Amino acid sequence: MKYAKNILETIGNTPLVKINALTKDLPCLVLSKYETFNPGNSVKDRMALQMIEDAEADGRLKPGGTIIEGTSGNTGMGLALAAIVKGYKCIFVMADKQSKEKVDMLKAVGAEVVVCPTAVEPDDPRSYYSVSKRLGEETPNSWYVNQYDNPSNTKAHYESTGPEIWKQTEGKITHFVVGVGTGGTISGVGKYLKEQNPNVKVWGVDTYGSVFKKYHETGIFDENEIYPYVTEGIGEDILPKNVDFSIIDGFTKVTDKDAAVYTQRLAKEEGMFLGNSAGAAIKGVLQLKEHFKKDDVVVVLFHDHGSRYVGKMFNDDWMREMGYIE
Repeated sequence: MKYAKNILETIGNTPLVKINALTKDLPCLVLSKYETFNPGNSVKDRMALQMIEDAEADGRLKPGGTIIEGTSGNTGMGLALAAIVKGYKCIFVMADKQSKEKVDMLKAVGAEVVVCPTAVEPDDPRSYYSVSKRLGEETPNSWYVNQYDNPSNTKAHYESTGPEIWKQTEGKITHFVVGVGTGGTISGVGKYLKEQNPNVKVWGVDTYGSVFKKYHETGIFDENEIYPYVTEGIGEDILPKNVDFSIIDGFTKVTDKDAAVYTQRLAKEEGMFLGNSAGAAIKGVLQLKEHFKKDDVVVVLFHDHGSRYVGKMFNDDWMREMGYIE
């Protein structure tokens, strides 16, 4: 009989799916690494499990402990599933711009959720970075994950996502395009792919209001670039240690409106019911059109599932309110 011993054994080995309608004007083959097939419906399941196993191995996470993390929702889901199987408690800290579905989802898998304001500086005591750090210090027998600077985040993608993409494309991949948040996916996958073939180009998708693109191009951390934005899961107002800028060939920035509109288009034109960052990612691919040639194989990674955005990008009243559709 063939079965997984628990839900964690179903993480990884997600399919590559061709994109057809939205990319018909591109000269190349565009394939999506479809990460919603993970049990927590996102790419974050991979690094959540890796971070937990590495923390168990070196004693940072002890039996019966409490896992504490600041999350936009998906890392929390991955951590929560692993915590259930392994017997830990979870406290997650979220910014108030995240969808209500994400908060409810984390509560549904038994986590405690603390919500903080979005529009404060990262070092403000009310910010979700500060609150999660403080809870980590105050809670007995707890482990503060810190996905931004935790090397196990990048390691997960170097050891699983990168090799899968290389194998699935039979080494024919020429470009990897992915939204950048904590940096674990782009740095881990990018490092692995470039070790196999240094000519593979690695492109990050950034959002307006985030510091990545300008920092990559100039080495300047420009605070004037930082302002609140709607797109979830990509972009940052800090420089996480997991973003290895030396692996990234370039960034393209996608507007909140385009990200939202293309999230809807993926659902309606490709049958791909995906999250907000997938809309940004596919629009990023289209913006990079002049970099692609006829025989290129472009892989774009889709992070999470549309069910988390039903009250937002898949709600036409919300889309009209935001001025994204007529």
